[in-house]
Amino acid sequence: MRRKAMEYTVILHWDKEYGGYWVEVPALPGCVSQGKTKDEALANIKEAIELHVECMREDGEEVPVEESSKVLVEL
Repeated sequence: MRRKAMEYTVILHWDKEYGGYWVEVPALPGCVSQGKTKDEALANIKEAIELHVECMREDGEEVPVEESSKVLVEL
């Protein structure tokens, strides 16, 4: 059974001590990853999201669907 693609907001943080980035997914508490570059961190969080959601499904948990809105601000 093919599942539909889901989108999640990720927040990318620079970590001066680590010398790279760490990423969190607000809609999936505990789903975090890291990488030396932005591209690496984003690739790693994509894998982390896939595994996190897979584990939630295996445990019978409801997978959050992120509902988001965008606001246009003129500066």
